[in-house]
Amino acid sequence: MIRHWRNAAALWSRARDTRRVSSPDAAAALGAEFPVVIEIPVQWGEMDAYGHVNNAVYFRYFESARIAYFQRCGLLESYKSRAVGAILHSTQCRFRVALQYPDTALIGTRVIDVQDDRFTMAYRVVSRAHNVVAAEGQGIIVAFDYTTRTKTRLPEDVRQGIRKMEDRR
Repeated sequence: MIRHWRNAAALWSRARDTRRVSSPDAAAALGAEFPVVIEIPVQWGEMDAYGHVNNAVYFRYFESARIAYFQRCGLLESYKSRAVGAILHSTQCRFRVALQYPDTALIGTRVIDVQDDRFTMAYRVVSRAHNVVAAEGQGIIVAFDYTTRTKTRLPEDVRQGIRKMEDRR
């Protein structure tokens, strides 16, 4: 067990030394570039046998940030009032630096493209303890009518909510 943790620490040290992902203050840059930033404490149980946060957990981080964005742009209200909500079309992640317990993940999200029936979100995960970008990703979100079970046009009030949030940056 001790050998395992020494190996994980050595991997972390090498990744930290060779990786310069963003500005000297990755956490401050996150707040400046992303209209929604949430904090999630890294849990001991999120780590895998290699001593770092399991890759699947990053997609849960993305999901939490995405839902916070939906709340603020009006998409959750749209679902409640007219059954037009969101469905995740696809998502991807580029893992950059391993997160480990104890740490806090700062997750930023923004919309980088809006089309008639969908939009693309960008995500960034920053390690508060090490002030580096741990992962970046994207997701395509499709407007979905849960009554007719078909994709639909993105509601205008949601478009305006997105525009308002993105114009604040």
